[in-house]
Amino acid sequence: MDVDAPSPAGGAAPHRLLDRAMALSAYAGGALAIGLATLVVVSVLGRWLLYLPVRGDFELVRVATALAVFAYLPYTQARRANIMVDTFTQRLPRRVNDAIDGFWDLVFAGAMALCAYGLYLGAFDARDNYETTAELQLQMWPFILVCAGLCALLAVTASVTAILKARGGN
Repeated sequence: MDVDAPSPAGGAAPHRLLDRAMALSAYAGGALAIGLATLVVVSVLGRWLLYLPVRGDFELVRVATALAVFAYLPYTQARRANIMVDTFTQRLPRRVNDAIDGFWDLVFAGAMALCAYGLYLGAFDARDNYETTAELQLQMWPFILVCAGLCALLAVTASVTAILKARGGN
């Protein structure tokens, strides 16, 4: 992704900041996915060749996969790359489709804001209850809190895409 490409909102400073946050998030998710693939290969080869897997590999994969997925979602939303079913709306005028898309983006933004809030509360609940992974004993709350922040970024992104659709943009 070219972070220096024009913002979908016409280059206004807040949108450039949002674009950069989405890009950074997507790059971090990609780096995490590459790290995960490397971890899995090393663990499988270690298990196969030396009978010595990477300790806690399943835990690391579980946590890092969640982080990577949340990291990709804002970029995917902004670029309208999520899966959409438009079978019944293909023949409607563009303006009507934009209004429908904007409405559902707004619903999605609200749902993701609610999820971000739930994750935020859950992070502190996990902290207060000393929730850890089974084998490595990693505290879970920092990972959950990062997911809450990424989910909040997704909610903001979906709100912006809803506004842009309402204005007749992409």
